[in-house]
Amino acid sequence: MLDVKDPTVQEALRRASEEAGLPDYLRSCVYPLLRNPEGDWSPCCGGGCQPCSATLADVAVRTLELLGTPRLSPVPV
Repeated sequence: MLDVKDPTVQEALRRASEEAGLPDYLRSCVYPLLRNPEGDWSPCCGGGCQPCSATLADVAVRTLELLGTPRLSPVPV
């Protein structure tokens, strides 16, 4: 399980969030995805939610890439 409080993880998450335009105050919404990188992630429901689960997944995938541990499971569409 990834330690989301680790400074290296926090820096990768910060960078990925900035790239995706995810505000600072929503970064903690990505923690469950990072803690379970190969788990079942919810797809976008099309309901206009903020933050959209697709955006959270994008940030999590990019964070994992920046950490050198990319997700192996397909991301739900």
